[in-house]
Amino acid sequence: MVVVMKFVEMMRGTWLRRVAAAFVAALFLPGLIGVVGGSATASAFSKPGLPVLYLDVPSAAMGRNIRVQFQGGGPHAVYLLDGLRAQDDYNGWDINTPAFEWLYGSGLSTVMPVGGQSSFYTDWYQPSQGNGQNFTYKWETFMTQELPAYLQANYGVDPNGNAVVGLSMAGGAALTYSIYYPQKFVYASSLSGFLNPSEGWWPMLIGLAMNDAGGYNAQSMWGPSSDPAWRRNDPMVNINQLVANNTRIWIYCGTG
Repeated sequence: MVVVMKFVEMMRGTWLRRVAAAFVAALFLPGLIGVVGGSATASAFSKPGLPVLYLDVPSAAMGRNIRVQFQGGGPHAVYLLDGLRAQDDYNGWDINTPAFEWLYGSGLSTVMPVGGQSSFYTDWYQPSQGNGQNFTYKWETFMTQELPAYLQANYGVDPNGNAVVGLSMAGGAALTYSIYYPQKFVYASSLSGFLNPSEGWWPMLIGLAMNDAGGYNAQSMWGPSSDPAWRRNDPMVNINQLVANNTRIWIYCGTG
């Protein structure tokens, strides 16, 4: 409870306090970190009757529609990003947690993009080599440009002043979005994220994890470890920009 109160006190504004309370509570749900993004039964926690929409949002950058689970609730939104083994049917936050219930009636909209296994929710250089992928991941473009514009035009969600929460591979993306798009994402949270991916053995370890989760090639994402893209997407390298942006940050990682 002390942790909860300290985090809530850190937040500025009513809606950010609502986000804080909801997601600190999430950490006490047994097994959350281990199962989000896994292969559980869809919608295991979301109760029937919630106003959840299943949107097919056009992405010119990726040349296809992207499925997005959306629950309207107010002009600002919480974007929930999935883990390494993101599925193509439902977002892991919906599969494994009652996130839609947590945020229902909070005054916030809830946005859950679906898919993107091993994508790190970033813009890739090319389709993944070696696993037959026939398009290039452009998740950063989708999440920071295409999806906010779509939600504003169709559901009245403000593209600015929102929160982004990322699990596992998405933890770094959440912070990176706030580094480069500070007006869009004023709050960022990482749960067990990869927050120093350019350092030491991390490019190799990330490559091994991606290969295990769908046969994806890390060099198709950001090139060899010497490529500037690794540092560009490294929150630790760019932490001074987060400070300069006055981004409200919460980072969680287990001890075992």
